[in-house]
Amino acid sequence: MTAAERVWERMQDLVLHRHDRRRLVADALGLSFFKAKALRRLVPGPLTLGELAELLDTDRPYTTVVVDDLEQRGLVSRTVHPDDRRRKLVTVTPAGAEMAAAANRILSEPPPFFAALDADELAQLDHLLAKLDADG
Repeated sequence: MTAAERVWERMQDLVLHRHDRRRLVADALGLSFFKAKALRRLVPGPLTLGELAELLDTDRPYTTVVVDDLEQRGLVSRTVHPDDRRRKLVTVTPAGAEMAAAANRILSEPPPFFAALDADELAQLDHLLAKLDADG
């Protein structure tokens, strides 16, 4: 195994398995993580089902199922698009915005192991991640 493969494996284990925030979000909100993700995408403003499907990287029929469930829970509403009556706009409700904010709080909270790193180590990690992001 190369050093790059070993580091990638450790990063995946850390983020996807040992500190999986997706599960915490789903448990806290009583929604699948995907539905919470849909709410988070709707906070900036209304989207058509097609636009939401594209942002979620899924197909329109599945997006419709997700929106149906969110609408039944009172987390989103659908209205006729002002420029095209054949399309619907999906808007997050105040209750949905609260759920999205709760998901964002959970997702943005660093895992406890970050407390074990000192300021220099955090700065080094930040620098390395910024470098990786710039290269991607």
